[in-house]
Amino acid sequence: MKSNLFAVIMAGGQGTRFWPRSRHKRPKQLLDIVGSESMIRQTVSRIIPLIPKDQIFIVSNETHVTELRYHIPDIPESNVVVEPAGKNTAPAIGLTALYIRRINPEAILVVLPSDHLVEKEDILRKTIEKARLTAEKGEFLITLGMKVVSPETGYGYIQMGDSIESCFYRVKAFIEKPGKEKAEKFMRNGGYLWNSGIFIWKVGLFLKMIEEYIPDLHRGLMAIDKVIGTKKERKTVRSIYAGLKSVSVDFGILEKAKNVAVIPSDFGWNDVGSWTALDSIFKKGPHGNIEQAKHVSIDTTNTTVYSPRKLIATIGIKDLIIVETEDALLVCHKERAQDVKKLVDKLKSDGLEEYL
Repeated sequence: MKSNLFAVIMAGGQGTRFWPRSRHKRPKQLLDIVGSESMIRQTVSRIIPLIPKDQIFIVSNETHVTELRYHIPDIPESNVVVEPAGKNTAPAIGLTALYIRRINPEAILVVLPSDHLVEKEDILRKTIEKARLTAEKGEFLITLGMKVVSPETGYGYIQMGDSIESCFYRVKAFIEKPGKEKAEKFMRNGGYLWNSGIFIWKVGLFLKMIEEYIPDLHRGLMAIDKVIGTKKERKTVRSIYAGLKSVSVDFGILEKAKNVAVIPSDFGWNDVGSWTALDSIFKKGPHGNIEQAKHVSIDTTNTTVYSPRKLIATIGIKDLIIVETEDALLVCHKERAQDVKKLVDKLKSDGLEEYL
């Protein structure tokens, strides 16, 4: 009997906080940030033992689709859903859901980011299987919440509510990235999890939730659904997408719905959201430095150095990020790593698009 699990891998992001390595034409998911393979390749490989290749769908944008296919040649070309414009996660997942529903109206969607690290892949797969049993009933939208092990300010949080059944809890609230004081309180008090961005739900229930909470999006998707497989499909998708509002599935649905459940999980997850994420991934040297470079130093501590081409020499510095690429050099204090995104915005506003 064929599996009713279908993967929806979100691969449309820009990964701007990893500039200057991450660029417009080669974003984070196409880079080998945490291994010898690209992050999208790692994501596909970890889910293949659970979900057949022909049931893995990738949703991306027109800019990246050619390069993307190079990294995942084993995934059918027809399973790459191309967005004509970036409109955030709710439209992207909704569009992909239409294609999957035509294959299997009872499909269970496993929504996965394309650029996260999972160290214990077998535990992730077992957790998805556990979620599938509840998702099949068609009552709950399920998310995987990660055990909080430090007061991270770069993650969203999930507040756990009442227990539903073994290992499942109602979601009481979603909390956007908190300040340091609030994050420390969440860790101290317990009852909170990191929001991993990994979701499991029945395709029909998800489309029903779009209809209830984002009706404009639902009307657009239904118009697209009528022309899938016809000559009008491409033109209709492009036309309708142009008029859609940009909305995340978290804000558009999950923060409003009453039937959201969470499974507390721990499978070595990291969203690899900025250069400081490498601090908890790579082994540090005797002075706390992470060196992906030929690095000669005197009195240098807790510094991340990436330079595949040049020798980097440092004296008397600490808590810095130094990233060298062919045409750019980033020097940033670790406390400001999240602001690399602002720097990318400034490059754009200053007319320096050639560095993006």
